[in-house]
Amino acid sequence: MPPVSSPGSLAVSYDDVRHQVSRAAHARARMRFRRALTLMAMTLLLPGSAQIAAGSKTVGRIALRVVAGLLVTVVLLLGIGLIFSGFVYWLLANTLVLGLVKYGLMLVALGWAYLFLDAWRLGDPMRLRQKQRLAMVGVNGFLCFAVAGSLLFASHIVTVQRDFIATMFTSDTVTQAHGGRYNVLLLGGDSGKTRWGLRPDSLTVASIDADSGRTVLFGLPRNMQNFTFPEGSTMAKAFPKGYDCDTCELNSLVTWANDHKDKFPGVANPGIEATEQAVEGITGLKINYYAMVNLGGFRKLVDAVGGVTLNVRDRIPKGALGDFDGKSYIEPGRQKLDGADTLWFARSRMAADDYSRMARQKCVMSAMLHQLDPKTVVLNIGKIADAGAAMVETDVPGSELDTFMQLALKSRSLPTRTVSFVPPLVKTYDPDIAKIHSVVEKTIKGEKSSADTKKAVQAAPKSDSQGFAKTKSQTTGGSIGNIKQGYAANQTADLSGSC
Repeated sequence: MPPVSSPGSLAVSYDDVRHQVSRAAHARARMRFRRALTLMAMTLLLPGSAQIAAGSKTVGRIALRVVAGLLVTVVLLLGIGLIFSGFVYWLLANTLVLGLVKYGLMLVALGWAYLFLDAWRLGDPMRLRQKQRLAMVGVNGFLCFAVAGSLLFASHIVTVQRDFIATMFTSDTVTQAHGGRYNVLLLGGDSGKTRWGLRPDSLTVASIDADSGRTVLFGLPRNMQNFTFPEGSTMAKAFPKGYDCDTCELNSLVTWANDHKDKFPGVANPGIEATEQAVEGITGLKINYYAMVNLGGFRKLVDAVGGVTLNVRDRIPKGALGDFDGKSYIEPGRQKLDGADTLWFARSRMAADDYSRMARQKCVMSAMLHQLDPKTVVLNIGKIADAGAAMVETDVPGSELDTFMQLALKSRSLPTRTVSFVPPLVKTYDPDIAKIHSVVEKTIKGEKSSADTKKAVQAAPKSDSQGFAKTKSQTTGGSIGNIKQGYAANQTADLSGSC
């Protein structure tokens, strides 16, 4: 007869079995949780692989083929870009390509989000423990938001870029470089409901080497008088002896031409056309394109990129002549200015002259060129595009954007030379046009300046690591120099070192 177990021994055996069952259940739960996490990780690293392993192989194969196609495309584009860098800029500026990329990113975002949801389903969440199930919901939500959200944000950036290009660069007239250089007329002026760019405050020709991107800024004073126009031009026919009436100043051409539109048949913007003809006559340069900068829009652009750091040398009054409260100033020091203060820095004429203001405007140009890095542009693309639409009117065609993008990036690492046709180099009321042509030609060729030019050109002060001049030279109206000897930023071989 078999031995009879005691009640105590039976209780111990039951507890052992119960613990073993519980441990086994925990082990299976951990295994299911690890499996669910693994499926999520597979979808993140190689979309479609989770479906191949545990779900619909058809869906998995389609996803893997899409991923393979995208990877091959990216590798090919990178390879072509390394060999032909211009191809990358062409892609970035082509509205058709940008449109395809926009919808491609949206489809990839939606497809990837679907794969994450399907991987969550394949992880059998209802068989997970409550805490594990909640964790999986959190992981799935985070990955869907992070991955799909990033792709949709990228699609938004592409959309903004495409719309900006399509809206801003509508011209289809392409002009070739003249003598190996692109000459772009930059105009800055106020605008209102009825006065876009009326009597521009600033006029500068950016002459850009078509190969190296090396740039020379030729500044022209708005009050220049008694200049001639290119032979055979519309303005030369209207003023055969030159622009020499009592109110005939360079910046008044916009008003005159808009009042005489009948003399410019078929011309969309007579004021710009007349100004271009004047600048060509004064400098001897053939203008390729123009860009009219609306100063109100410029203020929005500065705010969109978070401000501009400038070296404020003197107190700059914030107010116009006859409308200054005597209290508001931009104080001296190296500081980041917002859009409104940057505009006053560039435009203020209180306790200064027009030529000092021209120098400060060039310093703002230099700061914008060197401080607008790609990261800032990408993170603020929407605001920049909105500001740009209100800021610039131009006839640069969209097909040439890739060319100018390449040149702009090249010019960032090169010194910018400036020559301004102001006293003491030139008498603005009676300019020596032949002398100006000679200075332009020699500057572009890199030849040494003439004796007269040397008197007007101050040696560029040494600059610190951020490009700001360290000199404590005499300043007038916030610019190094004075009207008699000239201003450093107006006449220098290195603009960033003269600000």
